[in-house]
Amino acid sequence: MRPTLTAEDKAGQQQDDRRTSRRRSGDEAENQALLYLQKAGLKLVMQNFSCKGGEIDLIMQDGPTLVFVEVRKRSSMQFGGAVASVTPAKQRRMVHAAQVYLLSKKSQAACRFDLIAIDGDSINWLKNIIVA
Repeated sequence: MRPTLTAEDKAGQQQDDRRTSRRRSGDEAENQALLYLQKAGLKLVMQNFSCKGGEIDLIMQDGPTLVFVEVRKRSSMQFGGAVASVTPAKQRRMVHAAQVYLLSKKSQAACRFDLIAIDGDSINWLKNIIVA
């Protein structure tokens, strides 16, 4: 016998069905990156911070340093892979979002910008990708 779904369950299921495969792949990449960074000793502060003009995939704590992490996944190295997909415009949006976050928390913590680049099955962690 199948369990009866509530209206709330049905709405959630429809929302999941409407998510694009690209967005689901992005969510999986973010979760993979989160686990990778946690195994390296970083602690999650916030996931998917967004503001007008930018967003940050993961905000992590690495000792005294606040780390703003961009997660990029590409199925292959064609066209430069995940690293090449972080354009100067994307970097500006990351810096903007980080500034909004820091102002909202009234924080003056030391911070850096990292990239988790996933190309196929390979994960590369690049630290200090933006010198702000």
